[in-house]
Amino acid sequence: MELKINNLTKKYNSKIAVNNLSITLTQGIWGLLGDNGAGKTTLMKMICGIMTPTSGEILFNGESIKTLNEKYREILGYLPQNFAFNNKFSVEDYLMYIAAIKGLSTKESHKKIDGILESVSLSDSKKMMISNLSGGMKRRVGIAQALLNEPKVLILDEPTAGLDPKERIHFRKMLSQVAKDNIVLISTHIVSDIEDISKNNIIFKEGQILASGSTEDLIFEIKDFVWESIIPYNLLEEYEKSLCIVNARNDKQENVTIRYISKESIDSNSKKQAPRLEDLYLWLSWKSSMKGILK
Repeated sequence: MELKINNLTKKYNSKIAVNNLSITLTQGIWGLLGDNGAGKTTLMKMICGIMTPTSGEILFNGESIKTLNEKYREILGYLPQNFAFNNKFSVEDYLMYIAAIKGLSTKESHKKIDGILESVSLSDSKKMMISNLSGGMKRRVGIAQALLNEPKVLILDEPTAGLDPKERIHFRKMLSQVAKDNIVLISTHIVSDIEDISKNNIIFKEGQILASGSTEDLIFEIKDFVWESIIPYNLLEEYEKSLCIVNARNDKQENVTIRYISKESIDSNSKKQAPRLEDLYLWLSWKSSMKGILK
């Protein structure tokens, strides 16, 4: 199973939101990492057939999603970043409504809804009105509707927004099960959401792919370049002008401990650190933004 994206471009007047993007997604979880405004949502809407690309094509198992049309929608699950609910529904009635739209029978719908509500920890809330749910609970209803038709392609745009830490952990476990035989694409700017569960990651900025690959392959690029050091607080601003500092925390005696990425250490006190996906994400974003400033 594969979802192939060929030379995909989306323009809004003079602005290019997605720029000649090509990548092939296979079974498993794919993380789409990028800042707000990077073009992630535009890319996902085109993958879902909601938005028409300016040029390029998207193929599912070798066939255009335009040609597949309804057949593609039948195997697609989508959670938008801003998911709108009809607050006049209860949780169960809302999911029955969505199930009907997706072509599921009433008998089949009841069985699937009960199972999905249990998986997103909403079984005890199925009779509640959506208007009375918390933000995190509404987000879980959104995740539930995306899973109703057991999608082969599941697209989730910032799915953990509003979820508490315990809910996020449960969500990651659930997705790992869903992704065993399916393609799951998760858009986020929170690296911890996908670092331990993603098969591959796409680091995205200004409509283009900065890097893609497995977490292990990606962080190998900076395996000897991540350091930690303690510096005087009054030097922090100066270092930030030419150094990729990925974290800084106040220390005692007017010092600050910095985690930074550099081919060489800045002082004899620096100690090497094990690289993380977040380090690479921030490093590539920093390099891209500093292009033309640093030689």
